[in-house]
Amino acid sequence: AIKMDLLHSNGVLIIQHLQRDYRAYQDFLNFMSHVGDPRNIFSIYFPLWFQLNQVVGTKMIWVAVIGDWFNLIFKWILFGHRPYWWVQETMIYPNQSSPCLQQFPITCETGPGSPSGHAMGSSCVWYVMVTAALGYTVRWKDKSAVTLHRLTWSFLWSIFWIIQISVCISRVFIATHFPHQVIIGVFAGILVAEAFEHTPAIQTASLRMYITTNLFLFIFALGFYLVLKLLDIDLLWSVPKAKKWCANPDWINIDTTPFAGLVRNLGALFGLGLGINSEMFITSCKGKNSCKLNFRILCIAASLTTLQLYNLIKIPTHTEYLFYILSFCKSAAVPLTVVALVPYCVHSLMRTTEKKLN
Repeated sequence: AIKMDLLHSNGVLIIQHLQRDYRAYQDFLNFMSHVGDPRNIFSIYFPLWFQLNQVVGTKMIWVAVIGDWFNLIFKWILFGHRPYWWVQETMIYPNQSSPCLQQFPITCETGPGSPSGHAMGSSCVWYVMVTAALGYTVRWKDKSAVTLHRLTWSFLWSIFWIIQISVCISRVFIATHFPHQVIIGVFAGILVAEAFEHTPAIQTASLRMYITTNLFLFIFALGFYLVLKLLDIDLLWSVPKAKKWCANPDWINIDTTPFAGLVRNLGALFGLGLGINSEMFITSCKGKNSCKLNFRILCIAASLTTLQLYNLIKIPTHTEYLFYILSFCKSAAVPLTVVALVPYCVHSLMRTTEKKLN
């Protein structure tokens, strides 16, 4: 406990240093925190990559969902505090003179702090994207191509680490994580992504496998929660702390609670399984139009536009269980739209246009 308090107090000093000396970069750091938001995986990265390479897009969803599930379990095991409430409750500062940490609208996460979900989600999805991009260049054989591959390798991995470091600094800057929590998150995300580099079975998974995986993840997480609750260990201990010490009650969002993230991810995985195993996907994405560049561009544009419209749909939060059900349905609709609905509509439109021209 003493070592952890020392680690936390040193982390607070780093946060104070960042908030004092890097205030001019506040907007950029807040933006990078949004870049690391795991929800961007489903609304931005996945629609782009799935239409360019279905193998990479499928892997991206699996990595994001399983990575976030492990993040939840680790959060429950590690009981990590967040800086913005820890400084208010720790007894290590003399005369109750706790440091003043500035809070922001995105500071008041309600789940435990270790490991960082943003850092873990960002590292795992960017790892998938970088390795996928390098997979194209590794096939080059001549000497000039090998040199270009090495330069590309250096450039892409440099971009990877610049983004991860920026996301980590941003999460520390807004006082929602200690430095060691974001470092753990980055390397945990890389481990999950690397594990899926050697798991080809997900590319041929049936709908039954998707449902079975969903049920296992949900039952394990719920069972883990209930067993510890029977042992008088409350895994939602962080929620009242967040509500108590958040500078603005309006910044508290049910969408940041542990079970909200679990339901969101399970919905996304179920929607992907439903879409990939649908007739609409087979007709459109496996048909003759799937190789055409204009088909892919139209699918990307239509998917991104539709998902932005989805973001305008606000789920009511007055009833917690209703929120979880609707959140599951909304999350399932995202990959289903990208994988099946949009490609099928674009395919039908192109077929109708071709018939008119003939």
